[in-house]
Amino acid sequence: MLSFVILFVIMFFIMNKRTPTMNQLTTPKPTVPAALTPEAFYALRDVPPEAEWFANIDNPNTRRAYRHDIRDFMAFNGLTGTAQLREVNRIHVIAWRTHLVERSLSDATIRRKLSAVSSLYAFLAENNSVLISPVDGVKRPKVDSLEGKTPALADREARDLLAAPDQTTLKGKRDYAILSVMLYHALRRDEVCKLRVKDLQDRRGVKHLLVQGKGNKLRYIPIHPDTMEAIHDYLNLVGHGDDREGALFRPTRNNRTGHIDKALSTDAIWRIVREYAMKAGIPLSDRLAPHALRATAATNALENEADIAKVQQFLGHANISTTRIYDRRDMRPADSPVWRIKYL
Repeated sequence: MLSFVILFVIMFFIMNKRTPTMNQLTTPKPTVPAALTPEAFYALRDVPPEAEWFANIDNPNTRRAYRHDIRDFMAFNGLTGTAQLREVNRIHVIAWRTHLVERSLSDATIRRKLSAVSSLYAFLAENNSVLISPVDGVKRPKVDSLEGKTPALADREARDLLAAPDQTTLKGKRDYAILSVMLYHALRRDEVCKLRVKDLQDRRGVKHLLVQGKGNKLRYIPIHPDTMEAIHDYLNLVGHGDDREGALFRPTRNNRTGHIDKALSTDAIWRIVREYAMKAGIPLSDRLAPHALRATAATNALENEADIAKVQQFLGHANISTTRIYDRRDMRPADSPVWRIKYL
């Protein structure tokens, strides 16, 4: 009994000494100036959940794609405001999915569009704005196999693409360096745009690229000698090699603002790839995406017996199953088990 009393007294002392009062909880002393005015604070409380969901998407590419997908969904269903999203039923989603199929969109695109709408409704359901998500139970196109949908260039086509830029000009030197970075290092186009001069780094006596990938994850990739020479030629001519904080690849001119110190846009990378693919006479060059160069590098590395775990790190994949999309070694007839069968 005595021990219980002592414990009670100790607990009472701790509670009274260390537990904040209600006033302390509700009226904290400000340590920094308030960034929001009272009006702005209360205005944020009234932000609709749809806008909150959209604001919480970090990746700008995902945000841009999802914005387009939600607008597509609303336009199909004749919705003029986000409040009407609460009136949608599963049959509306199914009708939209059927419409997407009739538009001959790829399975991957349809899955992404449905994922965008599903993500929005999952958030609305979590915030009690809708009872259930109307996307639940809607069938999505199946992933047929691990075979990559992005076409990889043949070796000859890759060589022709690298030979296409006119390296007697500044633009040609820059574009050759960009194509070399993509074909030898499998960078995504936004990763190329994010490269800075200081990302050319020495590691144990070997030049590396410091690449900022998806989710701001960093990886080091040794620079191919041909690429390093191409980058040096470009920097020596353009003259911003000492601007270590600046973008590595920049516009050669800017007719709109006159400033050429900013990085190339992802759309500019797209145009560069298309321009030289058409010049090199690559089939379907008008539809060739920059990602095809990444697929080409990965496929070539695997076909030349690179370890798939190393290729995973090289590509910056979180899961090796994603890397296997580019592994087409089992498609070579010479490796078929049929040649191993013997009836003696």
